[in-house]
Amino acid sequence: MACAARTVERSFSPVKTRVLIVDDEPLARERTRSLLETLPDIECVGECADGASAVAAIRKDAPDIVLLDVQMPELDGFGVISELSGGRMPAVIFVTAYDRFALKAFEVHAVDYLLKPFDKERFVTAINRAIEQVKRQQAGELSQRLTALLADVRPEQARPKSVDRIAVKSSGRVVFVKVDEIDWIEAADNYVNLHVGAENHLHRETMSSLEGQLSPDKFMRISRSTIVNMDRIKELQPLFHGEYAVILRNGAKLTLSRSYREKLDQLMGRIS
Repeated sequence: MACAARTVERSFSPVKTRVLIVDDEPLARERTRSLLETLPDIECVGECADGASAVAAIRKDAPDIVLLDVQMPELDGFGVISELSGGRMPAVIFVTAYDRFALKAFEVHAVDYLLKPFDKERFVTAINRAIEQVKRQQAGELSQRLTALLADVRPEQARPKSVDRIAVKSSGRVVFVKVDEIDWIEAADNYVNLHVGAENHLHRETMSSLEGQLSPDKFMRISRSTIVNMDRIKELQPLFHGEYAVILRNGAKLTLSRSYREKLDQLMGRIS
């Protein structure tokens, strides 16, 4: 492959961002590769002409960034993302000739999308955005490893104490909500909506902040906007594209999104 020779030539670079090109058009792959060759500290780890080989290459070579064509026969770009759901995901830049795919690209957490034909300046902007995400992911993974190490060395200090009650201000008064009585929690901008039986309590706090205060043995985040009390789950029902319907004992129907598929085994063990 053409980029393999370039990889050898650049082998003295101390830090390289590893990029995989996925496009069913040979000329498009060639142009993308030529643009990558103009950028410093970039290593092209391969090229794929279809979705199935892209999935295999991503799992085998673990690239940092994937330039992923949307429209491909049999398994398209979104299908590739679906196949990889639940595993380690590279930073994805979708490449498409149709801007109607742009919104869907961001719905599956793409870093950026390139609308064909794109120029070098737009290409470089997308690559730089992806590199920044890779750096943030690496920093996050390092933080997780350090936290896990701390848990092994000092388990009693590694996990912050979970709250038992949440003080909710409502109409000039303060209502204390017992955490164990919460069925599920819904994000609402800078607020969270606490669903407790037939009552709802709007509490000014971000989803991420509240998640850190809840016991991970009792509460689980199943999407960007939903945290569920695992004791309230009655059943799981498979949906499309790797998602699951989470049915609570009170009849509420929530969705476990495909980006949170790693939670599925834990849920299955909890409700079985």
